[in-house]
Amino acid sequence: MKKIFFTLLFLSVGLFASSNGLFLKQFFNNQQCDQVLNNNGYFKTCYSYKMKGAKFVAYTLDGNKVNAVNIKKRPRFYEDLNIPKRYRSTYSDYTRNSYHADRGHLNPDANNDYSQKALKSVYVMSNIIPQYFKINRGKHYWAGVERYARYVATKLGRVNVLNGVVYGSNPKRIGRNRIAVPKAYWKMIYSKNDDFQKCFYFENNKNFIIGKDSIKDFVVDCNSLIPH
Repeated sequence: MKKIFFTLLFLSVGLFASSNGLFLKQFFNNQQCDQVLNNNGYFKTCYSYKMKGAKFVAYTLDGNKVNAVNIKKRPRFYEDLNIPKRYRSTYSDYTRNSYHADRGHLNPDANNDYSQKALKSVYVMSNIIPQYFKINRGKHYWAGVERYARYVATKLGRVNVLNGVVYGSNPKRIGRNRIAVPKAYWKMIYSKNDDFQKCFYFENNKNFIIGKDSIKDFVVDCNSLIPH
């Protein structure tokens, strides 16, 4: 990752002038979510029954935990039994799908490998969306942004992260349960106390990354992601 990305930009734009809880109410409410999942306190999910997937996922990264342990063995994916069965996604919905979509974490495993319980929590299928595999895995793309968020957490001590998923009006579908394939997704990294915020946006297709080789190519204005 290029050195420029390890330079923190401290912006005071008033976006997070209210408390984090009040800020998140713009995303986690009855208009946005068919169901809000608390995932045993590890993170929060705004879930769409129509899309059979998450719309928003929010969590806080503790800089003392993100690199404290590195549990190697990964849990198995599992269905979210808190969601009515007809609205769930399953592991097999992704198998050999025609859009080359990974089972992409919104709250990634590397954030949570400090304990078995935390790690297992992020393998619930409601935390997973179809992500084009090269973007999901690329160190200069989504995986690189996830690593950057952990870096910021270690520097600031604690940082908030909000992930958003953008669906089209008539999205592509995969699997027996016909789960929606997002047209885009984004990540907001912010700390009110440190006047820090940074946002990244990815279109969910192979053409979007052509000619882009650094996470700085995906930086966007955070204000563009706020519901109006």
